[in-house]
Amino acid sequence: MAIRFGLIAEVIAMAFDTVRGNKLRSGLTVLGVVIGITSIVGMTSLIRGFDESIRDLMRQIGPDTIFIYRFAFAGFSNATEVKELLKRPNLTVSDMRALEDQATSIEFVDIQLGAGATFQRVFYRDQKTKPIIVFGTTENFAQGTRIPFRAGRYFNPPEVQFHANVVVLGYTAFKKLFEDTGLDPIGKTVRVGSQRFTIIGAFDKRASTGAFGSNADDFVVIPYTTYEGIYGLKPVRALRTGLTMPIQIAVVPRDGVSRDEAMADVERVMRIRHGLKLDQPDDFDMVTQDSILKLWDNISQATFFALVVISSIALMVGGIGVMAIMSISVTERTREIGVRKALGARRAEILFQFLMEAAFLTSLGGLLGVLLGSGIGVAVHLVSGFPISLPWWSFALGLGFSASVGIFFGMYPAFKASRLDPIDALRYE
Repeated sequence: MAIRFGLIAEVIAMAFDTVRGNKLRSGLTVLGVVIGITSIVGMTSLIRGFDESIRDLMRQIGPDTIFIYRFAFAGFSNATEVKELLKRPNLTVSDMRALEDQATSIEFVDIQLGAGATFQRVFYRDQKTKPIIVFGTTENFAQGTRIPFRAGRYFNPPEVQFHANVVVLGYTAFKKLFEDTGLDPIGKTVRVGSQRFTIIGAFDKRASTGAFGSNADDFVVIPYTTYEGIYGLKPVRALRTGLTMPIQIAVVPRDGVSRDEAMADVERVMRIRHGLKLDQPDDFDMVTQDSILKLWDNISQATFFALVVISSIALMVGGIGVMAIMSISVTERTREIGVRKALGARRAEILFQFLMEAAFLTSLGGLLGVLLGSGIGVAVHLVSGFPISLPWWSFALGLGFSASVGIFFGMYPAFKASRLDPIDALRYE
């Protein structure tokens, strides 16, 4: 047994020496493997990081929260449907009030006006933020989204009813204007665009997708009545087109009421509000945490599949390169193989030596690919804040793939070497 392990160690050492003695050729051989493994590890780190951040963001919403949209992204399946979706009526504040009054299974209703349509800088003294989202909600927003508070409170029903100029800061604005300077934000007056607001609260940091300089904390919230009075329901840049501000309604069922029962209740009220007949489809979409995650699962799986296909092409090209170089190596070392066989080396040992050379080459390429892929993921994270995840299995997957490519594509040259006749090999010039 000791002799066998010694022989294996000797063969591995010989394979290493051969690779080390042909650095340029070895480097060019594994280039395709390096590219393939780099793409696998790098993209896996970004996809997994983004996936985990999306799921963390969804968990803050709560599994029972139901969102109502004019149309949701899941509704876009073909061009014909898009035209029909654009004919749908806009959601209104009256829809929210009807749900509050008529949907008996609902505990509370919230509305968001202008999310993603209004961007303003927030100013305090000589400090200012980058342009961030301004949107209006009811007093139920904080309870529905479950974002933790860093300071203060959310606005109350009288502040909503009487159009109070109060604001709750997202963590980005709070950190920039107050946390970094050590000031207490509560009661301070800030300017949001050209309007002055009194700060009554500040949210803590929440899960973020890190979308190249923007994240889930880039917002401030004001009462929806105040928002409607200041900004109206039409974006300034789109007054000529008649486009309206994006409106989203969120509802949460009462305790003991299932989400399906609440959705049926919401559907009943909304269909009556919009005057739909029994044979007409809904002119609104309802979205839940499960449906969002299901849509995201489909997107992430398709993305990962495309990544695997692209990476496989690079690995296949690298494998063909390994096969070609190893075949040349067998030809160049024909006399060496003949000498080894004449001295008693068996076919299995010759086969093992050449397989080890091929596996060592591609494993080295896999290691370089893992390092480069990880470096790319970390660099993107540092530059853009994009979330990354570097699980151990992605490294093992990269190294395993690379070694498998070497063994698979090195098999033919190794068999060719092992089957050489020692007498013919010794005569080879």
